Amino acid sequence: MKLSVVIPYFRAAETVGVQLEALANQKLSEPWEVVISDNEGSDELKTIIRLFANRLPNLRLVDASDRRGEAHARNVGVRAAHGEAIAFCDADDEVGEGWLAAMNDALSIHDFVACRVDPKRLNPPRIQRIFGKHPQQWEIMKAPYPPYFSHAGGGTLGFKRHVYKAVGGFDESWPVLTDTDFCFRARLAGFELHFVPDAVVSYRCRNTLNGLFKQACGWAKYRVRLYRRYRPSGLRVSNPWKRYILGWDRLRRTVADLKSQDTRASWVWRLGWLIGQLQGSARYFTSPV
Repeated sequence: MKLSVVIPYFRAAETVGVQLEALANQKLSEPWEVVISDNEGSDELKTIIRLFANRLPNLRLVDASDRRGEAHARNVGVRAAHGEAIAFCDADDEVGEGWLAAMNDALSIHDFVACRVDPKRLNPPRIQRIFGKHPQQWEIMKAPYPPYFSHAGGGTLGFKRHVYKAVGGFDESWPVLTDTDFCFRARLAGFELHFVPDAVVSYRCRNTLNGLFKQACGWAKYRVRLYRRYRPSGLRVSNPWKRYILGWDRLRRTVADLKSQDTRASWVWRLGWLIGQLQGSARYFTSPV
């Protein structure tokens, strides 16, 4: 088995069939498999998988329900995979035509890769206001704070197995941003992250106000933790508190956005981000980057 596609799964029964359908339509001349790492212990997932048994003959389900968390599901999936290389995709996204072949070709050349994302096709306009300019549409993302390392979303990553072993897998102490942390540690271990523009995954964003608020809080809080952990000694973000206060001022001046359904989600996202930054600053004793 040359390539394993690993899908971490948690409460995605409404969308995982779409992802499996997209994978069933992929073409690759070499052996490959799909491993779904079930972080929920879902009976419904087992029913869905049976529908694809003939179209994805190397489709397997592994149990990762003993410990909650995306990092744990990814680690269990990688350990169960048979492939020399691993490509991730998420249960609520949809890989595009030719994604598998493009990732396979890239991993035959590079040790560590990430595909392109399309944040628009699966999301309504009000959500596109938040994620529509996702930088991974055009290139690998780069952290806007020291150490300015490249990173990519977990559902877009691919790597050879020796990269995973050298990095030590995904850190299960992180509830979110486990992918960014993995990318940073891979960079410190000497692995460069390469962009695969011919492999595209349509990214499905959260679409409830509560979900968006919680996600923004978590990402902002743990971004501060990343900054605290990985910044080089003596290197700091300039004027972080000034920028943070200006963020609250901009939010105050746009409070009228709450009246419109089109702009309400982006306002709530920015509120969650500012609160998460403050939480991270207080918990990790550093600036709200």
